[in-house]
Amino acid sequence: MKTDSQAALSRYICIISMLVMAWSSFVFYPRWQQKGSEAAISWDVAGYYWYLPSVFIYKDIRHQGFADSIMRKYNPVSDLQQAYKLPNGNYVLKYSSGMAVMYLPFFAVAHVAAGVLGYPQDGFSPPYQLAIQLGGLLMSVIGLWYLRKLLLRFYPDKVVAIVLALLVIGTNYLDYSCINNGMTHTWLFTVYVFLLLNTVHFYETFRLKYALRIGALLGLATLTRPTEALAALIPLLWGMERMNAGEIKGRLLLLRNKAGLLLAAVGIAAAVVSIQLFYWRWVSGHWLVYSYQDQHLYFRSPNFMNYTFSCRNGWLRYTPMMMLAFAGLIPFWLKGRNKVAITSFFLLNYYIVCAWNIWWYGGRAMVQSYPVLMFPLAALVAAAFSRRWLAVLLVPIAALFVYMNIWYTYQSHRGTLIDTETMTDAYYWRVAGRWSAPEITQELRDGAEVYEGIPNHEQLLWQTGFEQDTAIHNTLPAIEGARSLQLDSTTRNLIEFKFPYAGGPVHWLMLRADMRCVHRENGIWKMAQVIARAYKGGRIVKERMIRVYRLLDDGQTRTIPMYMNVQGLSFDTLSVSFWNGYSNKPLLIDNVRVSSFNGGGDK
Repeated sequence: MKTDSQAALSRYICIISMLVMAWSSFVFYPRWQQKGSEAAISWDVAGYYWYLPSVFIYKDIRHQGFADSIMRKYNPVSDLQQAYKLPNGNYVLKYSSGMAVMYLPFFAVAHVAAGVLGYPQDGFSPPYQLAIQLGGLLMSVIGLWYLRKLLLRFYPDKVVAIVLALLVIGTNYLDYSCINNGMTHTWLFTVYVFLLLNTVHFYETFRLKYALRIGALLGLATLTRPTEALAALIPLLWGMERMNAGEIKGRLLLLRNKAGLLLAAVGIAAAVVSIQLFYWRWVSGHWLVYSYQDQHLYFRSPNFMNYTFSCRNGWLRYTPMMMLAFAGLIPFWLKGRNKVAITSFFLLNYYIVCAWNIWWYGGRAMVQSYPVLMFPLAALVAAAFSRRWLAVLLVPIAALFVYMNIWYTYQSHRGTLIDTETMTDAYYWRVAGRWSAPEITQELRDGAEVYEGIPNHEQLLWQTGFEQDTAIHNTLPAIEGARSLQLDSTTRNLIEFKFPYAGGPVHWLMLRADMRCVHRENGIWKMAQVIARAYKGGRIVKERMIRVYRLLDDGQTRTIPMYMNVQGLSFDTLSVSFWNGYSNKPLLIDNVRVSSFNGGGDK
């Protein structure tokens, strides 16, 4: 192993990486300055953190009498998702308490600072937001520095330097260490780094202090995310190079000979995990509570393909750099050390992550395991130094993956092209790697089709301006004439406007309508929809939908088009319908036209 002074390149890269992380956190997107659901303490982070104000400020962890006032004032989530009511009338918090334990020193400093600086000591004012973001950045910096020390025990300085650079600027570690750093993932990343380091020291010395540290770290990881108990495989299997009878027998003999140390580690891990057990017992009367309600692990049908490649937050779709970690398993199996521990944890953890039924939670769930995955990645980088052809192949691939990670990080926070909750493959491939796209491309988020040429030989099939429909009564001024169709809280489902089609084969249908809103609806599931359908013999043969607010801003009136490719499709009836979702914001629609065309020239 090189000393720190002998590993200058990786030290410089590590420091530069830390500066990039700090700039991203406090200049590019200072999350602690954001409000509502974009604040540092919002969504899942608010759930992890909720223990602290409940216990130390409001002293009301069972009844949550303060929750409504916090929700009204700070709006960290759309509704109280941090807790649910038990049959005994008490509330139980959804997430386990490991993150609250790690947040505690930062919370304490923020609480004192809020009083000194004159901010509300309510757990959510700016000092608390800043403390969580600073705490996440500090934990990430510590984890990166000690990851360097860990990898230097196994790989040359230049290899470690490249691995650190690829990790920070080429993976979603950048986002979760700098911006979304209140989440569990980079805090656990650092826990894993220390678990690996103490495992190395333990097998070098077999000293009690390392066994106790391993137990405490495993307990803290499990207290944070119960599935992290799988990390016990790392110290149990460390040093094994093959999974054969001889190695297994040798490991069992070693564990028997070190039974006292093993029991010490198990004891301290159990003591840490018992924090959660005592909390559950206190609020529910039971030692075990499944607080995730309808969210479960499905071991029989893990969503490998969706979790990994889906346009809806697929891990390798949005963090392609980690494909190289998979590729690195080959040189790692050939020349790496501790192959059984690294490979077993890597693959079993990946299996468990994919088995979660809410698979679209994305690649963030793999971030904490990156200290383990850096071993096969480092093996691939090391192999590239000895094989020129491999280096020539990997350099442009890695450069592309770095670019895509920077693009994705930017678009997630400052751009307008990414919304993984409602992505489609068509939309992803139209915008991937780009910094702008035609506005009409937004329609592809709803699975619609767009035509970007100029239609030729357009034929009008049907139109209405609602002027003759005396059942329509709009309270807002019409877009044109005396009437416009008005969607609001009283008009959600509308009767379809159906009309026959007797024309010949065509390639495209185009629906256009003039639309105006007073205030834009931002809730994706509340957005008004325009729906077009083609029927054959009373059966729907094709349907397309767009959410109109993707293309409409406050007070704006504009003509919004929607296209449907019907080439080779036989149909005898068409329809247009409008649905207002669950929004109470009024939307006016007028001058609806449906036409057909067979293609045209480029714009």
